[in-house]
Amino acid sequence: MTAKLTGDYFEHVTQTGDRWDLLAYRYYGDQYKQTVLIEANRHLFLDDLSVPPLVLPYGITLKIPVIVEEATNTDLLPPWKRDNPVYGGR
Repeated sequence: MTAKLTGDYFEHVTQTGDRWDLLAYRYYGDQYKQTVLIEANRHLFLDDLSVPPLVLPYGITLKIPVIVEEATNTDLLPPWKRDNPVYGGR
């Protein structure tokens, strides 16, 4: 599946113990999409080359981009989704 940014986002105010990977799993169901979150919030870090903190500070507002997943192989979709264009079908 490929992910496309929609241009929309919503906000998340960090709580104690929030991490990029945990937030990615919570919002996208995939901890590896943490790069989407990090890039969307790069403005919070002064230096583009610095490594963002693993554990986020309490109380900062993050942008959570809305992404749409598109199936790259419709044969892997369940039968009821294969012919439906909403799910990437024909």
